[in-house]
Amino acid sequence: MAAKKKAVKKEIIFIWSGKDKKGESRKGELAGINEAQVRTTLLKQGYRSLKVKKKPKDIFGGDGPAITTGDIAMFARQMSTMMTSGVPLLQSFDLVGQGHDKPRFQKLMMELKAEIEAGGTMANALRKYPQYFDDLFCNLVEAGEQAGILESLLTKLALYKEKSESIKKKIKSAVKYPITILVFATIVSAILLIYVVPVFADMFGSFGADLPALTQIVVQMSDFLVAYYWAVFGSIIIVVVAFKTAKKKSKKFNNFLQRISLKFPLFGELFMKSAIARFARTLATMFAAGTPIVEAMDSVAGATGNIVYYEATMRMKDDIAQGIPLADSMRDTNVFPNLCVQMTKIGEESGDLDKMLNKVADYYEEEVDNLVESLSSLMEPMIMAFLGVVIGGLVLAMYMPIFQMGSVM
Repeated sequence: MAAKKKAVKKEIIFIWSGKDKKGESRKGELAGINEAQVRTTLLKQGYRSLKVKKKPKDIFGGDGPAITTGDIAMFARQMSTMMTSGVPLLQSFDLVGQGHDKPRFQKLMMELKAEIEAGGTMANALRKYPQYFDDLFCNLVEAGEQAGILESLLTKLALYKEKSESIKKKIKSAVKYPITILVFATIVSAILLIYVVPVFADMFGSFGADLPALTQIVVQMSDFLVAYYWAVFGSIIIVVVAFKTAKKKSKKFNNFLQRISLKFPLFGELFMKSAIARFARTLATMFAAGTPIVEAMDSVAGATGNIVYYEATMRMKDDIAQGIPLADSMRDTNVFPNLCVQMTKIGEESGDLDKMLNKVADYYEEEVDNLVESLSSLMEPMIMAFLGVVIGGLVLAMYMPIFQMGSVM
């Protein structure tokens, strides 16, 4: 019942209004567990003077499937294709919405169309739904509208979203695999210790002989777990809940996790290269759209997904504002590899910075692919060895007395 109540809370839509970084009034709707979480999210996005209240009804289709990043990438690509083919903007929203099977997405398209029909720009319409369209997306759409190249920038946005989502999925896959195996091994070990080992322990008690040291250790572990299972599992649940809560609500804890993640064996390099790929891809996309580098750095910093690279990017923003070249500033941060710095320098000197940054992004995205494959190949034998030691060790401990008794007889 508690799980169901929590799921309902996640579906709450809040209406908000406030002022953006330029002091202009904005309003929109945002999903969240409670008002405090919505306020925190909007403050992080740069909005101030906030007024937040619960919306009585969910305009995006009730309990239907949620709108994902993949849906937004598809929206950008389809809108670009239709506008390039000469389909009017408002009609494009109709076609994109009707071609999607999610009621929430269809309703979102109709809301965006209504905003534009009322005289607003597409960028301003998107800004009213920050849970789906981030500052980068809205800023590039605004630049495209002003320069008359909206379809071209929508194509770049679709590519950017697809590449970013691909990297995220690969990293999640690489991390989820060993965690799943660890959970599985823990559950199997607990079942053996609680239900299987006590049966063997009772049988060994009738032998009247000393048990092997390994068997004695396993029996003692079993006795402890049977007697205090509630404390053990309760502690595990408390730790997991506390970790998730701290990760969701504590910025300092999140920053700490992101810093140490770069130092993890095997995975640290993966996290580092994925952050560089996102940095390069985001900056290339914004620079190609004509956004000045200094203005682009805020969005680029947020897109890196790691506090180390966020702080480095913000330092670079200050350096560039003082006239220091991008490549020199990157070198001074000591977090970007020499290859990345040199290719950026070549791009600056040749006037093709966006092309060189895209090549940097392509290179590190390929490196992420290779690392994920290497980690998968490396983790399989390590996990098999781990399972053999844990599960096999428990089974061996139970059969050692039987083998010992057989050799004596």
